[in-house]
Parts: sequence; structure tokens; C-alpha cells
Amino acid sequence: MPLSENRTAPPCFDAKKRKAALRVHLPIAPRSNLRLRFGSPRPTTATTAVLPGEALAWLDNMIDCGEPVGMVGITGPGDPLATPAITLETLRLVRKKHPGLLLCLTTNGLLFGNGNGSTPASAETLDSFATELKALRLSHVTLLMDAVRPEVAEKLYSWIRPGLKTMPLIRAAALLMQAQQEMLQALVRAGITVKVNTTVYFGLNADHVEEIACTAAKLGASIMNILPGGYLPEDTGNLFDDDLDGHALPCPPGKKLLGTIRSCASRHLPVMSPFDECGDTNLRKPHGPNAPDSSLLPRPSAERPNVAVCSASGMKIDLHLGQAPRFLIYGRNEGLPVLLGARTAPTPGNGDSRWENVAKLLHDCFALLAADAGKNPRKALAAKGIKVILTDSDAGIDPAVDTLYGGGEKTGGGKKRT
Repeated sequence: MPLSENRTAPPCFDAKKRKAALRVHLPIAPRSNLRLRFGSPRPTTATTAVLPGEALAWLDNMIDCGEPVGMVGITGPGDPLATPAITLETLRLVRKKHPGLLLCLTTNGLLFGNGNGSTPASAETLDSFATELKALRLSHVTLLMDAVRPEVAEKLYSWIRPGLKTMPLIRAAALLMQAQQEMLQALVRAGITVKVNTTVYFGLNADHVEEIACTAAKLGASIMNILPGGYLPEDTGNLFDDDLDGHALPCPPGKKLLGTIRSCASRHLPVMSPFDECGDTNLRKPHGPNAPDSSLLPRPSAERPNVAVCSASGMKIDLHLGQAPRFLIYGRNEGLPVLLGARTAPTPGNGDSRWENVAKLLHDCFALLAADAGKNPRKALAAKGIKVILTDSDAGIDPAVDTLYGGGEKTGGGKKRT
């Protein structure tokens, strides 16, 4: 949809309106379907996902406190299309409760048609999904496109997992390119404005951005945002060997190069002016003096001072709650989170009684961190005073536990963008 035809163009598209509009990001996506090798700008720092109802309650609280919320974005910590049912549920709840708010969605566009991730979603499935987004009156969708050719994408990602099936990176990259372009077309067919976000990595895709702009324009995108990406020298201490995998470490592109790239891209699409922020906040950073002093994150108490973690590696929160053979138990020692020990999980099966046994086992825990979990166990444990918090499977244990103990906004593991 051309911007001239959109009477309610999003405020973040306009340089003057951008900072005046408070945009709230709701991190309800628990699962990632790809991982970037390198860092990139991302306005939300959430490392854990919340349930749709929890996100709505927090949004209600912000609005009740007088915050001038103008737009709600569905984004992070994973990708909203990796769990589309959760995304649609959240959008429905927000639209029903707050019919006047602008809604948007940020995604890499990877929506697949079956459980093992070997088949892209059909045109009918994509059209149905886009039509529902249109019925929910989305302001726009931001599509994260850093490449339109698989050989370029292969340099940018550590892994791409279209579904539950692992496949060679070059094949997965080709499927990602196909899925993104088909999603863009479906959104445009439904009458939804599409903004393309492209992150520039010097030496990897900097000379590819004009091709991305040209392709996106032909498919019907309305506008493009070009962002600098890469690691600054002080970031390199956080790299693991598999982040590089034989590729050179990219530095952020300079202003002159970015200016040239923007100029070339603008031959095909309107390009947003550079900006540092869009007046955004998220579940962990309430905006203004009257907003809630924290998100819905639980806090320790004298009766429940500890945190349980589902982890196979001992480094990352990488297990589904139902698959965890044991729980790592973390507490505090002299103000710092420490590993206290491990407890064997109850035997799988036995229905709801299993979660009652888990609650007894974790009687001294106020939170349980997992890569994923079903709604029933989450509700059952919440009723016993244990909040299950979902994280990206690349999230590091230490920063996540530290955040629960009030240690600040630290991120670990996978790189996420909005």
C-alpha cells in the first residue's frame, strides 16, 4: 500500500512525530527461528516472553497510570511468526480492550506450513494470516530483510530453523528468502503497509542493500529503514567461536557509507531518516513517573527466595519444561546469584499430578525459567506460587537470573532485533 493512500500512516514513519509517540513493545514470542551471527540495533531488551494475558494486564496498568501510549508493537524476544497463535491471541486481546490504539508487528516473515519446517506456508495460509491481521487493523508490519539471496544470508546467520527440523544453512537460507518474499506479497495483497528493516553489515551485505530495496519495492513494500549493524571493538569479548564460523568480524558501517547506501536504496523506496529511538518502551522499562515500577516479573520473598532453571547445558535456558530431567536451583549469596544445586524432576506422565509434584519439589522457588512450556503446567504452577517464565533458547542463565533478582537489564545468548 503506497504511503499516500494510507491516511493513518504510523507516527514512527515521520521524523517529527516519531519521538512524540510512545510505542510499547510486548515481548510475547517465546521461540526464535533464526540467529544472527552479529549484533544489531534492537529497541526492546526483553529476554523473557510473557503470556498474552500478562502482556495485556501490563499494558492496561500503563494506560491506567496515564501513560500516553500511541502504538503497541508485537516483537521479541523470539519471532512472533514462530508461534503465530500466541501472536494473534495477543493482538485480539489488545484490539478488543483498546480499539483506538495503533498495532504493529515486527517479524522476519518466516511462517511455515507444517510442524517439521520442510514446507513453506501455502499462498492460502499466508493470505488467511494476512487477512486476519488486516481485520485486526494493523497499522503496519515491519519485515526484517537483510538479504534477498541465500549466499548473502548464509554469511549473516549462525542458524535458521524454519520449523523443528534442522537443515543445512544454505538450504534454510533459501527457504527464508522465499518465505520473506511470499509473506511480503501476502501482506500487500491484504492491504497492509509493509516497512522493510535492513541492517547493514560492512563487508557482508553493504553492497547488497540496493538489491534488497529494489526487490522489496517490486513486491509492494512502502518504505525502508536502514540500520547499522556489527560489533564495536568492546563487544568482541562476548563472542563465541561459532558466532564467526570462519567469517570476518564486521564493524558498524561509517556515516559516509550509510549515506551512500541510503541514497542508492532511495532510488527504489522511500528511506526513513536515521534515528536512535522511536519513543519506545517495553515490559521492563515503563515510561514516565507514574508507570509501574517493574513488569510482571516476580520477585523473591522470604518463603520463596530461589529460582529454578530448565537447562541441558548448564549455561543456557535451553529445555522445555516437560522435557527437563532436573531443575537447576539458583539463589543469592552476598547479593549475587549462585547455583545452589540440582533437583531431579518428577517422572513424566500422571497428568496434573505431575505439576503438583513439581510445585512441591520447587516449594522454595518464586520463578521457573524454561525455553518453552505448555499453558496447563504454567497455570498449575502459578496457582502454587511459581511463575513460569519463557526465554529464548539462547538466553544465558546468569543474566536472566540476575534480572529476576533486580540486577538490571542484561542480555545473554542470542541476538534479537526489532
